[in-house]
Amino acid sequence: MNEISKAPGKWATPEQLERDRARITSEIDGTDGGIDPFPAAVRATRMPMVITNPRLPDNPIVFVNDSFCRLTGYSREEIVGRNCRFLQGPDTDPADVTCLQEAIAAPRSIEIDIRNYRKDGTSFWNRLLMAPVKDARGALAYFFASQLDVTTERERLAALESENAVLTAEQQADREQLAFSEQSRQLAIEAAEIGTWDFNLFNDVLTWSDRTKAMFGISPNVPCSMADFYAGLHPDDRDATAAAFASALDPMRRATYDVEYRTIGKEDGVVRWVAAKGRGMFDETGRCVRALGTAIDITERRRAEEALRSNEARLGFLDTLGRQTANSTDADAILATTTRMVAEHLSLSNCAYADMDSDEDGFTIRGNWASEGSPSIVGHYSLADFGKLAVRNLSAGEPLIINDNLSELAPEEAATFQAIGIAATICMPLIKDGRLTALMAIHDRVPRVWTAYDLTLIREVTERCWAHIERVRADAAVREAVAALATLNTTLEEQVTARTAELMRAEEALRQSQKMEAVGQLTGGLAHDFNNLLAGISGSLELMQTRIQQGRFNDVERYMAAAQGAAKRAAALTHRLLAFSRRQTLDPKPTNVNRLVADIQELIQRTVGPAIPIEVVGTSGIWPALVDPSQLENALLNLCINARDAMPEGGRITIETANKWLDAQAARQHDMPEGQYLSLSVTDTGTGMPPDIVSRVFEPFFTTKPLGQGTGLGLSMIYGFAQQSGGQVRIYSEVGKGTTVSIYLPRHYGEIEDDDGPAREVGLQCSEQGETVLIVDDEPTVRMLVTDILADLGYTAIEAGDSATGLKLLQSDVRIDLLVTDVGLPGGMNGRQMADAGRAVRPGLRVLFITGYAENAVLGNGHLAPGMAVLTKPFPVETMAARIRSMIQA
Repeated sequence: MNEISKAPGKWATPEQLERDRARITSEIDGTDGGIDPFPAAVRATRMPMVITNPRLPDNPIVFVNDSFCRLTGYSREEIVGRNCRFLQGPDTDPADVTCLQEAIAAPRSIEIDIRNYRKDGTSFWNRLLMAPVKDARGALAYFFASQLDVTTERERLAALESENAVLTAEQQADREQLAFSEQSRQLAIEAAEIGTWDFNLFNDVLTWSDRTKAMFGISPNVPCSMADFYAGLHPDDRDATAAAFASALDPMRRATYDVEYRTIGKEDGVVRWVAAKGRGMFDETGRCVRALGTAIDITERRRAEEALRSNEARLGFLDTLGRQTANSTDADAILATTTRMVAEHLSLSNCAYADMDSDEDGFTIRGNWASEGSPSIVGHYSLADFGKLAVRNLSAGEPLIINDNLSELAPEEAATFQAIGIAATICMPLIKDGRLTALMAIHDRVPRVWTAYDLTLIREVTERCWAHIERVRADAAVREAVAALATLNTTLEEQVTARTAELMRAEEALRQSQKMEAVGQLTGGLAHDFNNLLAGISGSLELMQTRIQQGRFNDVERYMAAAQGAAKRAAALTHRLLAFSRRQTLDPKPTNVNRLVADIQELIQRTVGPAIPIEVVGTSGIWPALVDPSQLENALLNLCINARDAMPEGGRITIETANKWLDAQAARQHDMPEGQYLSLSVTDTGTGMPPDIVSRVFEPFFTTKPLGQGTGLGLSMIYGFAQQSGGQVRIYSEVGKGTTVSIYLPRHYGEIEDDDGPAREVGLQCSEQGETVLIVDDEPTVRMLVTDILADLGYTAIEAGDSATGLKLLQSDVRIDLLVTDVGLPGGMNGRQMADAGRAVRPGLRVLFITGYAENAVLGNGHLAPGMAVLTKPFPVETMAARIRSMIQA
């Protein structure tokens, strides 16, 4: 490139910059008349090349040579003005694109193989070598990039990718390619922070890059020679490095030069670690003519490795020390072991420990370990005699570090150390509650430059040693306290036992009082309710008797209806009490809860009133539940009534069903066994409840309603029903946002019988085969009613008042087609036991249990044997008759 093409100086004028820009533009456009050979060579070379202008939008291509057009299949007019990304396609690696974008943004040079596409759609591997070009002011002006189709090379070397990718299998075809490769190599080396060296054996000239010179502490502009190389090697590494270099130059050995050595900076004296690699180049006669390679500054890596080795050695020593002293319970024994092991590990002349006097000046060295030929330094000393530095550092909790006391301290201060045979020392203080209480020190009788390893080790040893001693002393104090407490406990145990017994009696009395108060509240309320119901029943019956005697039969129907209504209300109250106690007799059936909710929705809406809309959200594919449908309806109605009462100003009630699969964690949170459950939830938008109220809502007799408006048994009844059904109830409430009560019922895996709609009333036919029914009940009135029902149906009835009499009849030859029995019976057996004993001699005997109160265990927890059924007292006569008829005809 001629003189005009040279870049302007550092202080170029704007006119010079403008001329330079115009010159470069004309060279790129080819309008310079070919006066500069470099642009002409770029245009004529077989190496595809492009130039882009980052100062223009989207960094477009502003120059492309013919070789690039031939490589891509595009004409120059189709290329110029476009961004280079138009060559990318579906198989172009996004990571390669990102690397290229980062290099452009930096800006910096980059060499990268990227998948590109020609105009005809075929892909090729393009080795892109791109470098930024700056103007005279150092601003980015252009990007210069060459291309090389390396598709064949990539395919050929695909199987060898695990080997050294830096080496290539072929040389450049001509000088231009070789020159460009050299430039690219230099850019890559610079980017990787690698130094280079080149030794020409013909003229004995050593060429170092600036980075390599820096590794030997030489400035960039200072010339260097092989003498500088050998002089800069650390004496301990010089022979091994020289031998390795000679092996690389030896025609017989031709070894790879691969060595790590230390250097001492020629100008700065800094010690560095260098990793050097290289090879000799030999001519056709076998003579080495040139050696070249790379050098990397590995000082930080070697320091890290040394720190790692030092750390491992330190931790290993501390672990060994810990094992040696772990079982010691005597402070002096711990310190004696510690001083010995530290001194031997660090090759010290002395290691000692001392206790400070209360004045924090005097101290007593109670123990030390001294090497052979070193005196013991046990005794009492004054800290002030060891100098101002010792007093200042140790009192402040800082270590005292002296490498050579003769050169670092005043003569009178150094004399104190010298008198006890110490030239170098590290003394670690122990500060406790703001006071200097103890010392641990390591000494050497000759000057010594203490290392970071020495300081770190003695610091950790001091901390661990005193912590261990404090633990030992604390353990000893605990043992003494335990012994004292054991003595005290011999008398205290009797006092505590007596006091505990007294407290337990008081607590039991309090619980009994609370129980009696609760029972009194319950019985008072029940007495009031039952008196009202009995008044209605007895009054109606008396008036019926009076009207019949008077012959006024028109009023009998009205009084009969009143008596039956009162009796039904009494039965409902009894069922609520049994549900609260979890002892009601349930009739569980496989139930579709979605269908149950739909059937009762209209009743619920009428109950809560039109001001509160009811929304039902039923999960599709709901699992069936084995539950007493009537009791579940009753529980749902009660929850909706409570929700209504919590929304005095109106709101919305949502009834929702869902399938729930509770894992172990969720089951623990809900206090339930893990498994599959059906949930039925009622949510209101009412006032909500604070946590202290929520925690009590299931307590018997607890109510938030005004006096006289609630019994406090509603939620207790629901809780008892859910528990008795094998499920659980949970409540979630937040003040001002509302409440959700969820009933969880175990999933039933059986089938649900199809609901064919309301059962049609069919007249009961009388028996024509003379079937016999055995009635066992200790209540004569019940026996009378059942006997009359059986007589109306044409059956023969046999009565027994206890289980013993009933069993005798069952074991006799009397014909018995059906056993109707109470569960709770006198005579030594309950109804279930009597029935099981009767079935032993009459295997096909059908049994109908009638009960008003029954333990679940007596009836098999709801699991009755085939041919058995249960009917809860009180019951309508029609229901009793229908059940007897259906069981006999089954």
